[in-house]
Parts: sequence; C-alpha cells; structure tokens
Amino acid sequence: MAQENKDGQEKTEEPTSKRREDARRDGEVARSKELSTAMLLLTAGTTLLILGAWMGTKALDIMEYNFSLTRDDLITHEAMFTHFGVSVWHAIVTVLPFLIVLFFVGAISQILVGGWNFTFKALQPKFSKMNPISGLKRIVSKNSLVELIKSIAKVLLVGVTAYIIIWGLKEEFATLGFMAFEPAIAKGSYLIVWAFIAISLSLILVVIIDVPWQMHQHNEKLKMTRQEVKDEHKNTEGNPQVKSRIRRLQMEMAQRRMMADVPKADVIITNPTHYAVALKYDEQGSGAPVLLAKGQDEIASKIREIADHYEIPVLQVPPLARAVFFSTELGDEIPQALYMAVAQVLAYVYQMKQHKAGRAARPGPVPQVDVPADLDPDSSSE
Repeated sequence: MAQENKDGQEKTEEPTSKRREDARRDGEVARSKELSTAMLLLTAGTTLLILGAWMGTKALDIMEYNFSLTRDDLITHEAMFTHFGVSVWHAIVTVLPFLIVLFFVGAISQILVGGWNFTFKALQPKFSKMNPISGLKRIVSKNSLVELIKSIAKVLLVGVTAYIIIWGLKEEFATLGFMAFEPAIAKGSYLIVWAFIAISLSLILVVIIDVPWQMHQHNEKLKMTRQEVKDEHKNTEGNPQVKSRIRRLQMEMAQRRMMADVPKADVIITNPTHYAVALKYDEQGSGAPVLLAKGQDEIASKIREIADHYEIPVLQVPPLARAVFFSTELGDEIPQALYMAVAQVLAYVYQMKQHKAGRAARPGPVPQVDVPADLDPDSSSE
C-alpha cells in the first residue's frame, strides 16, 4: 500500500535523484544493524581464533606479574602504583589489536549498505520526535511489527543453533574435567570460540532478509507524491512561466539589436511580404555578403519600414529571400551556393545608385536569379 503525506496524497512516485541527495545530506540513508552485528560477531570470533593463544599467554603473564609481589611492593605506595600502571599497559597492548580489528570492521559494515555518509544534521535534535502521538504511531507502525518479528526470529534462530551446537559438543566439554588445568583451559577456549563462530554464522540468514528489507523501506520512505515531483521540477528547472518570459525578453532584446543593424544594410531582399533579409557587403573586404537581419511577417514588415526610412533599396526576389532566410544565421556569411545570385542583386543595386547619381541609365527590372532547390524549402510561398 502506498504511503500518504500530510495532505493525504499517496506517495506513488519513485524518489528523484535530488530527493535522494537531500536525504543523504540530512543523514537519511539505508542501514542494516543486522549486517553490522553479524560482521562484528564473526570478526570477533575469527580474531579470537587467530589471536586467542597469544592473548591468553599475555593474560597469564599479567596475572603472574600481579601475583608475584614482594614485601617492599606491598608496603610502598609508589611501587604499587608503578605495578598497577605496568599491568594496565600490558592489558591495553593485549586487547588493542582485537579492538582495532573490530573498529575497522564496524566502520566498513556501516557503509556496505547506503555507502559513506558524513553529516552533522543527523546529530541535530528533532523536537518532532518528542511528540507522543508521533511516537505512538512509530510503535504501532508496520516497520515496528517487522522489527518485532525479526527480533523474535533472531532469538529463536540463535537459540536453536546454540542448543544444537552445544548439544553436539557435550562429550567434548565432558572430557575437560579429566584433563590438566592448562590443556583443559586451552581446549575449552577453543571449543567456545568455534561454537561462538558457528552461532554467529546463523545470523547470515537474518542479514539476507534484513538488507533488502532496509533498502526497500528506505526507498518507500523517500517516495514522493506527483505534486512533490512537480514542485521539485519547478524549483530545479525553474517555473515554466518565468522561463517563457525570460526567453521572450531575450528574443525581444535580440530583435532590437537586429533592427539596430538594419540601417547598415546595402539591400533588403523580400518575398515580398512573408520574408525579408538585410544583407551587407564590404567592397573593401575579402569576405562574402553578411546577413544583418531577417524576419517573417510582422518582423519582415518592420525591416521594410526601417529600410524605407533610411532609403535602403528593397528588392522583391522571393526565391533568394527564402533561401537566405532558411540557410543563413544572423552575422554569418551567405552560403557559397548563393554567391552568384546575391552578386546579381548587388550589381543591380549598384546600377540603381549610379542612376540616382546621374552617372548611368536607369536599370531594367529586378533580375530573376537562380537559386538551388535545396536552399529554397518554401518555394511555393508568395
């Protein structure tokens, strides 16, 4: 059954990557106490099996040292404190390797499920946990019921395993009473450690069940409602209305800059009404004509108005207007395939300028240029 949030909406959506990252920053990661417990117990048993003889010898040396006190040691405070300090130091040296191994295994076992995560947020007090109603809900929750069943199963599993192992070793333990003290201690310790390891191995079954369950529970806890997903998307990607307004403002600014370049054009080529392009050619330069502005419908009309105001030649060459509009971006040179067609138009503009200056006869009609079909995708437009 899907969880519900405070508004009663079902949490049916898988947690997003941002939701998981936020949870990790808050210290919420999947953890398995059973895995840590099993690894620590098995490591403790294995370490005792390996270091047990050495640790036992060191313990006997400490006991022998403490039972070999002279009369001067007993009546001198300084000697007793020295004796006690030496005993404590040897005890620390004896157990330190064992504790170091357990420390590293405990740290590793914590990050096997959920990975490494260090944050101070998990240490901050949460007053919501002091709410008795919330506490009661946690006590009677499905997770608490699972934890209760798991605890009962652990007790039964460990108890049955311990009974079987101890019952199987009863004859071995019975022979200890007929052995000398030191061999009996050594063999008894050996049997106890192996029994401890065998009992700890039974917890692997609990771990196999607990790890997937904890990961599933963590994922269920992080699930989101559809509204939460939408809100997160808005906060992450930005409000669509705001983004639309920003894009509109950017387009308006780009259009204003483009319109400011129209007076620099040498010629405006139109469709005649749907498209308009403004071209600039530097006779002193070595490059091809450059597209200063282009537009459709209302923008095309605005380009023509600016051209009329600044007395820039406006020529109706529909195929060329469409070809330049679709093939060239603002500020770019025209494609090489249009060089000849644009050159004819510019030559016509030059003749018009010469005619107005009284240095040449009036040119004929606007030349009809040839444009490659692949550069004129809208050849049927008027």
